[in-house]
Amino acid sequence: MGRILDGKIALVTGASRGIGRALAQRLAAEGATVVVSARSLDTSGRYAGTLRETVALIEASGGRAMPLVADIENPADVSTLVERTVALAGGLDILVHSGGKAEYTTAAEMPHEMFERTLTHYLRTPFQLMQKAVPEMKKRGAGWIVVLGSVTAQPPGRPYDDWATYGGATVYAATKAAVHRMTQGLAAELLPHNIAVNMLAPSTAIRTPGASDLIPEQYPTERIEYIAETGLALCHLPASERTGMCAYSLHFPLAHGLPVHTLDGLERIEDPVIPPYAHPAIVASGEGN
Repeated sequence: MGRILDGKIALVTGASRGIGRALAQRLAAEGATVVVSARSLDTSGRYAGTLRETVALIEASGGRAMPLVADIENPADVSTLVERTVALAGGLDILVHSGGKAEYTTAAEMPHEMFERTLTHYLRTPFQLMQKAVPEMKKRGAGWIVVLGSVTAQPPGRPYDDWATYGGATVYAATKAAVHRMTQGLAAELLPHNIAVNMLAPSTAIRTPGASDLIPEQYPTERIEYIAETGLALCHLPASERTGMCAYSLHFPLAHGLPVHTLDGLERIEDPVIPPYAHPAIVASGEGN
């Protein structure tokens, strides 16, 4: 097991299941103390997964994790999350925002409350967390911020397929496109402070508890280890070497020659393969989009 994050403290939102849990496991496997945050401590709701389970998985592999309950729809929870993380773990080096629940419906029919939730989950919350995290990272002389993006931020291809016409992803996708641009701008603003800011996204689709309702059963999906390894790659190099990236889970490891490991870091798995249906506009190196 590598230990490239020994001594580092990470906060991962949305860590009770899915991509957030996988990222927390991978960071912990490399030595980070991980504060895992979500709204579900002991009891899961509609989707399986709790923070207690995430902590147990990390500890079973020899890592260190601490649960911290926060509902990203609660402004008070968001405004104090970084402060509570620092009090609990003693500092903050890495912020990974993976929390949120995608809601799809056509824009003309979208209720105002759904529109506001989408903005809150995917744009307001990472912005607010960043503002709280940056002063703590400046104290430590460096930092890493990673925000989960989406391939839906890429424009729909022509001729429009049924997903583009009827899938209802327009507002979600527009919000993710804003996230891409926000991370690129923040990368420039925070480079003088040695704080790296990057976007992380699946290249295709990952079947997680929260996303399964949106993915047809027969649709091919990618292994979650690819996005976890890509996320790790965005959390340790100096900002002068890797910032302002839009890193996609299948493309980025191939472009940079990164070996991909299991979530506990103990075994290498097969290299990713770019399927023919991957979005053609993705820049494999991450230096674009």
